[in-house]
Amino acid sequence: MGFGSTSCHCALRHRIKSNSNVPCVPKDLLMMSELVLPQFIFSLIQHLREGYNEPALDLPSEKDLHKILQVLEPHVSFLEDLTKMGGAMRSVLTQVLTSQQFYKDLSSGVGENACAKKSHEKYLIALKGSGLAFPEDKLACGMQEQGAGTSTLAVQGLAGATATSGQGDSSDEEDQDGSQGVGKRKRVKLSSTTKDQSIMDVLKHKCFLEELLFWTIKYEFPQKMVTFLLNMLPDQDYKIAFTKTFVQHYAFIMKTLKKSHESDTMSNRIVHISVQLFSNEELARQVTEECQLLDIMVTVLLYMMESCLIKSELQDEENSLHVVVNCGEALLKNNTYWPLVSDFINILSHQSVAKKFLEDHGLLVTWMNFVSFFQGMNLNKRELNEHVEFESQTYYAAFAAELEACAQPMWGLLSHCKVRETQEYTRNVVRYCLEALQDWFDAINFVDEPAPNQVTFHLPLHRYFAMFLSKAVKCQELDLDTILPDQEMLMKLMIHPLQIQASLSEIHSNMWVRNGLQIKGQAMTYVQSHFCNSMIDPDIYLLQVCASRLDPDYFISSVFERFKVVDLLTMASQHQNTVLDSEHERSMLEGALTFLVLLLSLRLHLGMTDDEILRAEMVAQLCMNDRTHKNPNPKSGIIPGSLSFESVLSAVADFKAPVFEPGGSMQQGMYTPKAEVWDKEFDPVMVILRTVYRRDVQSAMDRYTAFLKQSGKFPGNPWPPYKKRTPLHPSYKGLIKLLHCKTLHIVLFTLLYKILMDHQNLSEHVLCMVLYLIELGLENSPEQESDEEESASGQERCHDSWFPGSNLVSNMRHFINYVRVRVPETAPEVKREPPASTSSDGLASSQSSRRKSLQRENSGTAQVFSLVAERRKKFQEIINRNTSEANQVVRPKTSMKWSAPGATPQLTTAILEVKESILSLLIKLHHKLSGKQNSYYPPWLDDVDVLIHPEIPRYSHGDGMTAVERILLKAAVQSRLNKRIIEEICRKVTPPVPPKKISSAEKKTLDKEERRQKARERQQKLLAEFASRQKSFMETAMDVESPDADIAMEVATSEQHVSEAIYDCVICGQSGPSTEDRPTGLVVLLQASSVLGQCRNSTEPKKLPTTEEEQIYPWDTCAALHDVRLTTLQRYFKDSSCLQAVSIGWEGGVYVQTCGHTLHIDCHKSYMESLRNDQVLQGFSVDKGEFTCPLCRQFANSVLPCYPGNDVERSLWQSHSNKRMQDLVQEVEDLQEQLGTFPSETNLSKEMESVMKDIKSTTQKKYTDYSKSPGSPDNDFLFMYSVARTNLELELVHRGGNLCSGGASTAGKRSCLNQLFHVLAMHMRLYSIDSAYNPWRKLTQPMQDKNSELVSEELPEVPVLYRDVSSLLLIQILTMPQPLHKEHFTCIIKVLFTLLYTQALAALSVKCSAEDRMAWKESGAIKKNTSSGEKSWEVLLGHVISELSKGKIYEEGETEELTVVLVNPDSVECYLQQFCLPFLRITSLLQHHLFGGDLPSCQEDEEFAVLASCLGLLPSFQSAHQFTSASCLDWPVPAFDMISQWCSELASFADRNPDQVKALLIQEPKWDLPRLLQLPENYNTIFQYYHRKTCTVCTKVPKDPAVCLVCGTFVCLKGLCCKQQSYCECVLHSQNCGAGTGIFLLINASVIIIIRGHRFCLWGSVYLDAHGEEDRDLRRGKPLYICKERYKVLEQQWVSHTFDHINKRWGPHYNGL
Repeated sequence: MGFGSTSCHCALRHRIKSNSNVPCVPKDLLMMSELVLPQFIFSLIQHLREGYNEPALDLPSEKDLHKILQVLEPHVSFLEDLTKMGGAMRSVLTQVLTSQQFYKDLSSGVGENACAKKSHEKYLIALKGSGLAFPEDKLACGMQEQGAGTSTLAVQGLAGATATSGQGDSSDEEDQDGSQGVGKRKRVKLSSTTKDQSIMDVLKHKCFLEELLFWTIKYEFPQKMVTFLLNMLPDQDYKIAFTKTFVQHYAFIMKTLKKSHESDTMSNRIVHISVQLFSNEELARQVTEECQLLDIMVTVLLYMMESCLIKSELQDEENSLHVVVNCGEALLKNNTYWPLVSDFINILSHQSVAKKFLEDHGLLVTWMNFVSFFQGMNLNKRELNEHVEFESQTYYAAFAAELEACAQPMWGLLSHCKVRETQEYTRNVVRYCLEALQDWFDAINFVDEPAPNQVTFHLPLHRYFAMFLSKAVKCQELDLDTILPDQEMLMKLMIHPLQIQASLSEIHSNMWVRNGLQIKGQAMTYVQSHFCNSMIDPDIYLLQVCASRLDPDYFISSVFERFKVVDLLTMASQHQNTVLDSEHERSMLEGALTFLVLLLSLRLHLGMTDDEILRAEMVAQLCMNDRTHKNPNPKSGIIPGSLSFESVLSAVADFKAPVFEPGGSMQQGMYTPKAEVWDKEFDPVMVILRTVYRRDVQSAMDRYTAFLKQSGKFPGNPWPPYKKRTPLHPSYKGLIKLLHCKTLHIVLFTLLYKILMDHQNLSEHVLCMVLYLIELGLENSPEQESDEEESASGQERCHDSWFPGSNLVSNMRHFINYVRVRVPETAPEVKREPPASTSSDGLASSQSSRRKSLQRENSGTAQVFSLVAERRKKFQEIINRNTSEANQVVRPKTSMKWSAPGATPQLTTAILEVKESILSLLIKLHHKLSGKQNSYYPPWLDDVDVLIHPEIPRYSHGDGMTAVERILLKAAVQSRLNKRIIEEICRKVTPPVPPKKISSAEKKTLDKEERRQKARERQQKLLAEFASRQKSFMETAMDVESPDADIAMEVATSEQHVSEAIYDCVICGQSGPSTEDRPTGLVVLLQASSVLGQCRNSTEPKKLPTTEEEQIYPWDTCAALHDVRLTTLQRYFKDSSCLQAVSIGWEGGVYVQTCGHTLHIDCHKSYMESLRNDQVLQGFSVDKGEFTCPLCRQFANSVLPCYPGNDVERSLWQSHSNKRMQDLVQEVEDLQEQLGTFPSETNLSKEMESVMKDIKSTTQKKYTDYSKSPGSPDNDFLFMYSVARTNLELELVHRGGNLCSGGASTAGKRSCLNQLFHVLAMHMRLYSIDSAYNPWRKLTQPMQDKNSELVSEELPEVPVLYRDVSSLLLIQILTMPQPLHKEHFTCIIKVLFTLLYTQALAALSVKCSAEDRMAWKESGAIKKNTSSGEKSWEVLLGHVISELSKGKIYEEGETEELTVVLVNPDSVECYLQQFCLPFLRITSLLQHHLFGGDLPSCQEDEEFAVLASCLGLLPSFQSAHQFTSASCLDWPVPAFDMISQWCSELASFADRNPDQVKALLIQEPKWDLPRLLQLPENYNTIFQYYHRKTCTVCTKVPKDPAVCLVCGTFVCLKGLCCKQQSYCECVLHSQNCGAGTGIFLLINASVIIIIRGHRFCLWGSVYLDAHGEEDRDLRRGKPLYICKERYKVLEQQWVSHTFDHINKRWGPHYNGL
């Protein structure tokens, strides 16, 4: 590298920069660049030459290339900047790059500069190493360089001496290509023309641009260089020059690509360039004309594939001359060829270029040569002995290659052959295609029989031929016969496609199982939606063409022979199949018949219009399953969104909006077939053609059955309906001959007979297909013959004594009397003595030439019919006919495998008496199917119209009997003779059907009944046995425990057993009670929940903010208000007393739920052990105690012990007691005084402790610690009763916030509250409440000395009126000894209700105005002394007001909130009831869980009264209108004393802190149910606001923004910017906002993710497009709208805490979200 050029480069840099800023004379500006740029670009090229200096081993190491590119980064960037300076600068660059003079001067290496010389040498070495030469060296390198395409930089290339063999250079070629000889031979043949030579191996660089591109390729397209080269494209001159240069280097690109390690990246960059160049039709045309673009492309592709050819083993393994690509090579496996193929497809899309291609015979020959490399690739050989060791996956590569390299260019070409004027093109393609096919048949040595047990799915030549034929007939009005080859060629053409159809059937019959799963994969891919129109459709079309032109008998017998079922088609009841195991016979026969039905009914290429095809495809897809809009999945040629697509879709399908299954799994919006589609258009044939899995056919039939049942058209199990076909295009009329040929009729007759006689290996499907074929024949009958003429000639014409003619209509009535069959000697038929006269050998086909007399006697006996013999004969005739014209020798038959069937010696001939015709067989079949004699009665005898209008809807859907009736009717309509014969047959009373008495259908139902009966009996027996075993087990267990127990004791235990709760362990399966030693537990899931804390006291749900103005503040949530209240209490009152005056758990409360299954706790421990050892763990962590319920697989993480207790106790204590209130109050107090004894160390108590630990550790510490002194026992106490509160409140929320609906607990047996209370109670009893502070006393006894507490130093206790009554209730209940008596429970409620009522009155008094207060005070005082004073709210309210007035409570500023409302008594009553309702609801639930009994249901306005009477507060339920809440009061001591005492506490507090008195009065706001934020209708609203929004924490715009749907916080998903102590922001937020549960909407994906603890899952999207489909990651860019139902489901799962159960795909997030 010269020193000068470096400095020049620096100077240039500064100079240009300053110039660009200072306005200056343009000419001067450009002059500088013109002087400097050539030097600069040359310096760049020198750098590139320098860098490339290791032709050492084979490849310069990636690293070095990388290094040089880094050094050159600034050079290229600078050039890139220049291109952005506009047109003027670009034109200067163009001039420099394309000028040959500059290049010659600077780079030719002539002159004194040593550096330049050296670099020129390097350049030459690089050229040679790449297998390219300078024209001067061309002769020397000549043929040798041909092989060097694969060897990279071999230096020996310089020698150029080994011109003959190319050994020096093909070292690495040997390894790749085992069959060196083949490859070489092929190559020499290809390279003989100079044209190829010049394309492949010569590069002459004449300007900088060319060498720059050369190095760009050499360095495998560095991104920077590519950008620079593309940025120049706006300059027109450059564009043309560059395109030509690119084409010139095309071969070199291919070679580099083949060797590249990074072929994917390189491919993308190549296409990046070529798409810009070749998409422009004008440019493509110019380059095609001037640079032979098409020649270059085809030749390069051909060469590319050459490197991986192997010898084909198809047909003749030893002597085959055919070569195919090896699908295992990297070239095919990694799709390395796609950039070149895609360029080719791209230029063929231009009419002018395609025209040139189709006119150029040489090109077509070369192209067919290329296609033939794929013909027969990836050959499968059936494994007959053991399973293959290694399943090769090469078939992916093979299918991709055929689709991309052969089919897509073919579709490209076909798109230009749409009009009559293009006939010539089609003729050309067909001509060269046939030549290539003929070469192929010769190369593989093919005569007439395919090699057995081989199949290839790849016949691109056949498919080219077929598709161009189809186009010729459909669009170009060509006469088919003018382009079809002779009969012999057609016979060859049909063999391989037919072999594929037979192999499909074999694969589905499991005959290829030893080849592994991949062979099934191939069979599926062959018919799969992306491939079918390039694979199976052309194959079937080609077979249809062959069938329409060949002899029908030959074709039909070929089909049965290919499907290997020839031996089965005999009338004999036993046969030997030489080529097929008997277990495969049935499915192969079904396959053969189904194939014939497909062949004869498909009209895809035989006359259907494009719209009809689209419609048929769509109907078939919709009938299998409902489809989403983007996926009705018709063939790849039809794209959703095209006009016809939408109109056809709306014509055949109804849109079914997205719905939800009860399990909560979500569906997309689906299209489902309209009723008339099922009725008229459902086409089982099309469905069979298009199904990848056999089960899809079944699914379509099931849906069809359901439709018929629903619409009342047919109740039973229907058969596939027969659908009328579109008329055949005249060119294919020959196809009908297949239906009217004797061979087919003999097969149909034989099969009907065999089905009637119940021979083995026949199925309903076989019968269904036989009837379908008969019906097809009747629908497509040739011209009507006159009935008279038929009857006249009658029997005489019948020579070969099977059928007289070839018309199905007349053959149906032909009676066949005797048939000769070949049977094994063991067969029953042999016993019969044949009549003496029929001694002739059945095989002699020349029976008619016998003596006339014998003929007459024998005319009733048909011969043994051999399909194979028939086929051979026909084949020989055709061959002779063809060859005699050409005076050639008859070809030898290759295989003698199919000798006459008589060859196996142990067969003998028997004569069978048949005496049936197809019609009589059908009528007998009808009897057999119906199970009744004479079930068929010709309908036209009652109603002649039937014959005139045979299309009766009642025949269009039904089972086999309907099908038979339909066929007989059609037969009668078509011929009077048939009608007469059907009537005759029906008149003869038919003898019973031979072997079987019951029809198979009935037998099935009978069998089913019998089986069921037996199963039932067996089950009963087993159950009885179990019961007795269990009983004896119980008895022995009892004996062990109490050996001295007397009989009475045993009687007692057996009685008590009934009442004790019995649990089944789902692990060991034993049942029994839960005991202290072996406790049983409920499978539970403990989860922390903040759902309750999200309730707000407004009924309007909050909206998700979508503008800066809308912000959400969490001040009005339930959690926030409770928090504030506790903090305020703690400021003024004693800590321990504060912690009993409220409940916590609104945020981070622990919710306990169960699936209702129980297990022994010791079983559970061993279950966990086994999970721990089992390393294949699903999405949960065993170390955290997580598991799934062994029975229902519901997620769980703990076991809640069941308290041993019996149901008897419950019932004993239900009765209402008659004790006085005072006594009960005293009893409750005494019970509370009993200290909770520390439980004895039993297994049960240990488990209760451990579950309590689990409950505590479920939530975070901050949610359990509220005391001022950390770790105080008060904390635990508060936490425990709050757990109970949380669970009751949540159940209330799940019931909709009230108890109007009544009934048992939401989940019935799934509630675990009873067990939970036992656990909590056991722990709470351990904390004694000092009797002086026991709230019970304050509630039930007037205090004597009031001054004592004022003296004390510390803060006072919380006044009773400030305490939360529901919390008091739980404290009272849970500190009582368990189990609790119902009477004590009621007593506690009554006392607490008095307090609650007083709180309500106090709250009310604060709310009304001073005047109102005076009024109430006075009216209360007047009524005070009446008898019911204590039960009248007016009196009590007056008393409360007067008592509270003593303090400074009412002085603080007046409130005007309720002033108006409270004037009338009704509204006061209403207010008081609303105030007390939440307590009554919680209490009723608690009572329901503790004591059983259902909750009554009621109207909303009666809820208070109903619950009060249910709780025993109301002595007797009065009707609602005269009911007052005060009548529920039951004061344990005089009311006024109590109230005065409670109010005085407030008064004394008010003296000290007047400002807080009102704030702390409990003012029960009406909490609404918890809701997620409301989302806007249109997703765009959210997207626009959030996707550029900056994060409040890190103030950046997040890469993955997300928003919390609970509180609206905006977070960075996975953002490291907001990470705190290894927790990313979403995980952190889920802990703070939802105590571990987070619901986030990912803005850029429209998807919702759920975080639950340490796991997360993708929930799905609540925004769907107009077709009800998700658009994950917003890839399709359709407008999305909210799906309210889905959002409801999400909210439902959140509120009910069921995310874990419903969503299945959980994974750990490792705190990284």
